[in-house]
Amino acid sequence: MVDGRHSGPNGSRRQENAKRKLANEQRLVALGEAVDRKNGIERRPKRVATRTSGSGPRITKRRAIMIAIIIAGLILSLTGGSYIYAQLKFGSIQKINVAGELPTISGEPFNILEIGSDSRVGITGKLGSQTGAAPGQTPGQRSDSVKIMHVDPGKGTISVLSIPRDLMVTLLQNQSLYGTYNRINVNFGSGPSLLAQTITANFGIPINYTVTVSFQGLINAATAIGGVYLNFPYPSADQYSGLRIHHAGCQLVTGFQTLAVSRSRHFYYNVKGIWNWPRYGASDATLRSLGWYYDGTSDFGRIDRQNAFMEAFISRAKGLYNPLTINKLLSKIPEGIQLDSKFSLNELIGLAVKFHRFNTANLNTYTMPNYSTIVQLGGIPQDVLILNEPAAQQMLTTMFGSQLLSPTNPPPNAKLQPIVIPTITVPSNTTTTTTATKTKKHSPTTTTTNPTQAVPSFDPKPCVPK
Repeated sequence: MVDGRHSGPNGSRRQENAKRKLANEQRLVALGEAVDRKNGIERRPKRVATRTSGSGPRITKRRAIMIAIIIAGLILSLTGGSYIYAQLKFGSIQKINVAGELPTISGEPFNILEIGSDSRVGITGKLGSQTGAAPGQTPGQRSDSVKIMHVDPGKGTISVLSIPRDLMVTLLQNQSLYGTYNRINVNFGSGPSLLAQTITANFGIPINYTVTVSFQGLINAATAIGGVYLNFPYPSADQYSGLRIHHAGCQLVTGFQTLAVSRSRHFYYNVKGIWNWPRYGASDATLRSLGWYYDGTSDFGRIDRQNAFMEAFISRAKGLYNPLTINKLLSKIPEGIQLDSKFSLNELIGLAVKFHRFNTANLNTYTMPNYSTIVQLGGIPQDVLILNEPAAQQMLTTMFGSQLLSPTNPPPNAKLQPIVIPTITVPSNTTTTTTATKTKKHSPTTTTTNPTQAVPSFDPKPCVPK
């Protein structure tokens, strides 16, 4: 019976949309079956459920995630699309061979070193000037962010440990340039292998995989998913990173601003709730008179904001089911990202299927316990961070368990002598972890036994738009 509901242009359009959705679903099912066949798993054929009441076919989300790539500080959960297309794009991602990584055991926890590089390669024009990419500025690259993601497939849990870039370590190479002891971020200039080896030698953390992301890589990934949603309690700014948030509330952060919030170490927030940021170079007294207050925690505050961005990114990416958006994301991934050569596409798909229902509220984030002091580096007094023992070993033992190795080159204490690493036995039912408390310059740091470091009320947090 013809009643006009499915005839004419509107009816044809609905039928065409339904066909496209059905085709997308069939590609997802085919992708899942291809992965199962690759792993020797046979499944019974399943019928595709459809509805003809005008709302189109049901979308089966169980196999919607097709690839997961963990980025510095970030996981990309990609959905939909063609397996062949994914193979093509996966092959175009630059691969890196990292020496010193340990092999993984099937089904057992593993650790991914995530390096946020401050490389400005590929950044030009206005964006280049905003990030210091002009000729003669910030040559080479350093590790702007160092995180270790501990993934337990059996328990379905993810924990992230942040290592502040100013934490002192024992160097394995380049002592003629930097001395026997120096900040951990000087290691990345010689490549990710040296940084991975230094982390294992100093802290006993085994590294299984490594991923690096440049400034451009972070911008590309965030732009491809359409930005992330963050709730800013106050208008916020950072004159060095270029952060400009003109009003409070849950809002979409896109493009350069995603990089600016992740890099912010000189964070200001306006308690008056208005945007009146003055010209560059205004005094602290002027800023305070206008309602701008300063977060003096520097790198610790940046770690908090990076973790908020990571959580918001995961929430945004895992909810994508539009193949056009996914294709756009896949096309952007190769630019500015280096992936460990030991990763295979099928392994990443398996991880994505395992974690596609992961609740970001269960993403535990930690910071290596430390305290601040001043030491002589190259004959110049410099602010640095020193590993706080036994709090650090307590946290590492709880987080990594039997995976943790004995450090071969322990980090130094405030007198630039090797720290004696204590032996810590953690009961199997222990759930608390020690994290670093934020500190201002030169003030002593204490540690607490909180599973996740408390985030100040003025910092942005992931949100869901209304």
